[in-house]
Amino acid sequence: MDIHRLPALLDNYVFLLHDPVNHTAAVVDPAEYSVVRQELNRLGANLSAIFNTHHHQDHVGGNQRLLQDFPDLIIYGSAADRDRIPGQKVFLEAGDQVSFGGHQGQVLAVPGHTRGHIAYYFPAASPGAPGELFCGDTLFAGGCGRLFEGTPAQMVESLNQLRQLPDPTRVWCAHEYTLKNLEFALTVDPDNRDLQNRYVATKIARQRQEATIPSQIGVENLTNPFLRWDHQDLLAVTGIFDPIQSFARLRGLKDRF
Repeated sequence: MDIHRLPALLDNYVFLLHDPVNHTAAVVDPAEYSVVRQELNRLGANLSAIFNTHHHQDHVGGNQRLLQDFPDLIIYGSAADRDRIPGQKVFLEAGDQVSFGGHQGQVLAVPGHTRGHIAYYFPAASPGAPGELFCGDTLFAGGCGRLFEGTPAQMVESLNQLRQLPDPTRVWCAHEYTLKNLEFALTVDPDNRDLQNRYVATKIARQRQEATIPSQIGVENLTNPFLRWDHQDLLAVTGIFDPIQSFARLRGLKDRF
């Protein structure tokens, strides 16, 4: 399974999964029809599935036109997003599985950003290979999504699921927010040497207009304050020693950053 990262809109990424043997493709969160259609044409691939993580327009904007082009394609999304994802045909819950190109993906319920947000996790296919996590707007490189429909407790539970995935797992999040996220992270975790080094490397990458996605779970666990909300340094910064309330405080600080 090849993964193609397609820039879309202002700062979105669409991820196209390609099975070169069977000339088929699936797409995660097609924000924009044209970028997906162009890549399918370039690959000569037939689109068989859309895996939506949540209902926001910058994740489902291409659904309807792609369905017109490929009437047999199956659109997946959360059962909690019923009637909010255009063309949805399969309604998923935690523990369900999806498949593409001979790979089985696990559906994780990760509410917080929205009430029906899900993620798709494809475990490593062979020893030494990374797993693949498509997490929409729940976990970002260096950050996490805003709480539009969920609660801090829900987001903490969701992120806790993700930080327990194997360290090599690649994190395919849907926006290029990394540099700004790390700038904030340094204000709440200034003595974190791993974070300092990551910030320098990310700044250089962005100056070169290089993408910072995918990240890795191991990197996020070391440097992302929203996976470190219960570490003593972060608890001390917020002055709140209840982990959920401390997380809420961190998210509030980021909202105003």
